[in-house]
Amino acid sequence: MAEKRVQFVDGQPLAAIGQGTWYMGENPRQRQNEVAALRAGIDLGLTLIDTAEMYADGGAEVVVGEAIMGRRDEVFLVSKVYPWNAGSQKAIAACEASLRRLGTDCLDLYLLHWRGNYSLAETVEAMETLIRQGKIRRWGVSNLDYDDMQALWRVEGGQACATNQVLYHLASRGIEFDLLPWCQQHSLPVMAYCPLAQAGRLRDGLLENATVRGIAHGHGVSAAQVLLAWVISHQGVMAIPKAASVTHVKENAAALEVNLSEDELNQLDRAFPAPGHKTPLDMV
Repeated sequence: MAEKRVQFVDGQPLAAIGQGTWYMGENPRQRQNEVAALRAGIDLGLTLIDTAEMYADGGAEVVVGEAIMGRRDEVFLVSKVYPWNAGSQKAIAACEASLRRLGTDCLDLYLLHWRGNYSLAETVEAMETLIRQGKIRRWGVSNLDYDDMQALWRVEGGQACATNQVLYHLASRGIEFDLLPWCQQHSLPVMAYCPLAQAGRLRDGLLENATVRGIAHGHGVSAAQVLLAWVISHQGVMAIPKAASVTHVKENAAALEVNLSEDELNQLDRAFPAPGHKTPLDMV
């Protein structure tokens, strides 16, 4: 079966697993390992790299900048702006600071990290300004729930939003009630952060679950690879796990080739059922 891919508006189809960078740049002793991991990911076709001004106070962007030096054209580069910087001149200054740390002159995608200080209309206006200035190619949002997306769609220019990045993993399926179907109906890609529940820390026993481990054993893969394969089995969903070692990056990339059967998906559904009612958007 062909490798799973996800396409952003007017962009090239990308591998449905990208590279997250949360917690990168916090420990100088890990920097070369982090850079090596990101470069290995690019080599393996994981060309979307997701970062943010929040991560290590810009330190993650510096790591990414080193990793993509000389390879910018191979990468689909995503960063995020704090809500208190997401309007007027503050947005322009924040974006320019991210670009300096990343060592590039343009982002492929710039996201509102979560909804906050500025109105959605002010944020959309700032994003449109950044596009006109050539500093970003497209914009999107993160951590917006169903009602937030309805509000965004009513804002002039809001429907140019290219993605919504939200927490999503096998043990946190609240978005399936209304947000994910709505995004799919509008051909709006969903970027799933924490697809491994932060190596299981967000949900005790997830990686040790008997159903997950049984399916993993049947495929000759790890439990983490099954969790990634489950996330990207959903239409229009991309997973962005963090991998701070080359070994983990290779494992993540190999999950693109794990195809879960209908029976296996049903087993996982029974082990971790989606809520049958609206739940608050899960965020960390």
